[in-house]
Amino acid sequence: MNVSSRILLLALVASPRSAKAFVPHAAPFMQARPYFASHPTALASIADEVMSEMKTAMKAKDTVTLSTTRLIRASFANAAIELKADKLTDEQAQTVLRKMAKSREDSIEMYASNNAEERADAERAELAVIERWLPTLADEAQTKIWVDEAIAATGATSKKEMGKVMGALMKDHKAEMDGNLAQKLVKETLP
Repeated sequence: MNVSSRILLLALVASPRSAKAFVPHAAPFMQARPYFASHPTALASIADEVMSEMKTAMKAKDTVTLSTTRLIRASFANAAIELKADKLTDEQAQTVLRKMAKSREDSIEMYASNNAEERADAERAELAVIERWLPTLADEAQTKIWVDEAIAATGATSKKEMGKVMGALMKDHKAEMDGNLAQKLVKETLP
């Protein structure tokens, strides 16, 4: 490291404005901008959005959002370890979020059936936070159309062949539909 670089480094630590006084040719480097500021079309991943939401919740002292985003981040970290990846893709993150949402839905149902409405309300609040990053699922009419297409494509004629139909449905529309609804519609449609 030469003397000029050391002076620039020390000046930057002390004050970015003073660096120009010590090393006049440093001025162009002082105007560098962060990546997202210089690329307004860059999209953040779901994990980045969760982190941003967590910071916002900290500032706003929103305890429900803060605790839920911390749980989401922990689930992302666990999934990344299981998958031996540095960072989850958006598809992997959505899979983790769907599991978390399913768990909350089951808990809500259990608490509601056992007259523990306070706990059910807490789970509903967490579910609302989790659903911020999940795409909306197809309604019953659209799912019915996909079920009919899958039945026609597989040539299924009885409930014994329901596995083929569900396999075809999940292959084509896993992220777009509710599996339980699809299963119910397949059972109703097949003789």
